[in-house]
Amino acid sequence: MLTAHERGPVGGYLAATRINSFRRDGRSVADAIRAAAAVPELAALELNFPQHVVALQPGELRALLAETGLRLTGLNLRFEDPAFANGAFTAPDRAARQHAIDLARQAVAFAREHNARHVVLWMADDGYDYPFQVDYERLWQDEIDGFRRVADADPACRVSVEYKPRDPRRFALIRSMGDALLAVREVGRANFGVTLDVCHSFMAGEHPPFVAAQALREGRLFGMHLNDGYGPADDGLIVGSIHRETTLELLALLAAHGYDGTIYFDTFPAREDPAAELRANLAALRDLAAAASRIDWAALGDAQTRHDAIAALALAAEAQR
Repeated sequence: MLTAHERGPVGGYLAATRINSFRRDGRSVADAIRAAAAVPELAALELNFPQHVVALQPGELRALLAETGLRLTGLNLRFEDPAFANGAFTAPDRAARQHAIDLARQAVAFAREHNARHVVLWMADDGYDYPFQVDYERLWQDEIDGFRRVADADPACRVSVEYKPRDPRRFALIRSMGDALLAVREVGRANFGVTLDVCHSFMAGEHPPFVAAQALREGRLFGMHLNDGYGPADDGLIVGSIHRETTLELLALLAAHGYDGTIYFDTFPAREDPAAELRANLAALRDLAAAASRIDWAALGDAQTRHDAIAALALAAEAQR
């Protein structure tokens, strides 16, 4: 395996991938990490907490990081306990809410212990399905209180919310970049921000570069999940395979604003070989980031001042040649 020193950035970013994509045929978490690490350009590791962590023996993660040369850069919270079926931070049962907050604070402590700097909260079941089902103001306040308590666990660790408009709930509570940034303002902690997932953004009817620009303007884009899809569902397709120009614009904005987080490939190779799919994601990131670096920003700025779509698209096409 390569060392951490030998695993450099791709397109200027440390890249991580979805470990569950490699857990086929009963493969263990440890072996899935080794299989992903066999792809040389992969530099970072982001695990689901607590699912992946509890599957490892004490000290095993440190040994795996040393063995593979990967750097743990973040943890993704997955609230899969049946106690959270009606919500995690918004559960109607106070004990369940406390359990969810405690779990997230444990993730912050684990991240800090392993020199990771980011915990991502996907609040899958925080939402509602029917009219009159919930008190919206109470739900929102419980969510904000939970976010604040997790952020306060360690001000040196970044905590972000990954929004998604629906699935598994019909209406997620944090369903758009607007919702996420409103939550960020109400939480009022410098270490609390947003993770943008491209497919989730498409599901929300957004244009990912525009909403990324909103979060970057606030200095609160802490995480970036790259993938692609057709819009209605969380397709998790190869980066740039459907919306290449949009992905190019997104990467150009990240570079222009100095985004320094991990690029996490949240893709789902259900039929594809996961290592080949990972290599395709890395190639797309490398090629599109290189194209973004070739954009003539002075000419683009002039075209944008005129709202000249034809000139702007021609400049984007030229950068990809």
